[in-house]
Amino acid sequence: MGVVVSLLYFVTYYITPTVIFGQLADYHIELIVAILASIVSLPALGRSYLFKTPQTLALAGLAIATFASALVEMRWAGGGVKAFFLFIPNAFGYVLVVLHFNSKKKLQVLVLTMAVVCLFVIARGRYDLSYVVSGSHTQEGTATESPYVLIQSNGPDSWFYRLMGRGEINDPNDFAQLTICVIPLVFIFWRQKKLTTNILFVVIPVCALLYGVFLTHSRGGVMALAAVAVVALRRRIGTIPSLIMGGGFVLAAVALGVTGGRGISTETGADRTALWSDGLQMLKAHPIFGVGLGNMGSFTSNTAHNSIVVCAAELGSLGLFFWSLCLVPTLRDALVLSSPKKVRDAEVDADEEDDDLVASGEAWTPIVKRKNVVIDKAEINKLGFLILMSLAGFLTAGWFLSRAFVMTLFIQAGIAEVIYEMALRRGMVPPRLPLKRLLPYASGVAVLMVLTIYVMLRLVNLTR
Repeated sequence: MGVVVSLLYFVTYYITPTVIFGQLADYHIELIVAILASIVSLPALGRSYLFKTPQTLALAGLAIATFASALVEMRWAGGGVKAFFLFIPNAFGYVLVVLHFNSKKKLQVLVLTMAVVCLFVIARGRYDLSYVVSGSHTQEGTATESPYVLIQSNGPDSWFYRLMGRGEINDPNDFAQLTICVIPLVFIFWRQKKLTTNILFVVIPVCALLYGVFLTHSRGGVMALAAVAVVALRRRIGTIPSLIMGGGFVLAAVALGVTGGRGISTETGADRTALWSDGLQMLKAHPIFGVGLGNMGSFTSNTAHNSIVVCAAELGSLGLFFWSLCLVPTLRDALVLSSPKKVRDAEVDADEEDDDLVASGEAWTPIVKRKNVVIDKAEINKLGFLILMSLAGFLTAGWFLSRAFVMTLFIQAGIAEVIYEMALRRGMVPPRLPLKRLLPYASGVAVLMVLTIYVMLRLVNLTR
């Protein structure tokens, strides 16, 4: 029941209540789904490791930071409550994944659902591009007859159409980011020496998803795909050759018109770097709590188009610290899982559902019943590598988007921790980093991210 309701919650979030429920959306049916998901999740809390993960503390801290940012800086308690309830539905995605998707089969169901969401948007957008959208629009950013298509200009009298979703992915760049995050995860269905199965369940869906990324004409999407390719190829051909190939991919994509005829350079990104500078100025003026969640656009002409900058500007150093506290253990665990040197052979026999493992204080003790190991070292490395590539795609696209708090990141964090727990219970990986070590790491990474933005801005200004 928990899996089914959770999937309904995710689909409603991405596809929107209006599309899923039609006129019932007027009755805030999405709130009913959220309440139902909360109720069915309660029994799973008692036997869950949710409160042992640092991401849970980080999300609680982010929730407090969102409330405090409005309460302190905007001096509006109602704004704090509003910001809190804007953030919580996204963070709830992490909770649902950790509680209910605790096996490879369940993770496959989750990935399949995410892929179907993307393919639905691609199919609707492709259909509307062919049969619904007219060519009469002459103003950039205007709505078309389709809610899945946006018109944009790349020069005088030069227009092109971009695919997008609805709701939280109602921007071509946002939809490209989601799709790129899903593409590596689809390889969870890959099976050795199963040619027909791999073509049907991996190759064809991945090609369709890549086509959807093309239809978004997202420059950030191209960079994110290049990052995924670099991560995928690095261990096979080396870091330098993979970086060269990634750069070649970006140049080829621009030359072939994947970006809609727009280039990728510091000159074309001048407006965004100016917004980054504005964001750092906001952090300087409001260093602790920021200017309030979603409130950066009230201080500038637009949002920052950088997840780090928007997090720092809107939630201040407090929010950036907790965001880093969520990100650092997620990346660390994904790196450990993907490393053949850091994952050991299983010390405990267990079936895929962990039915033969029972909680005993802080340890997990095997019952007398033994079964063959289904999740072995090679499988853990594979799953860890897939989530690492997915995170690389999200973070690279997030460098050009103001999407620090979207559900996609928290779903990825949940997947990483589910896989890590599967390996941890089998004695295949070291314990999670203790909080006393994570806190300075998170602080250092938060400072490093801001310094990186600052140095980049200084370098860009020197080249102009």
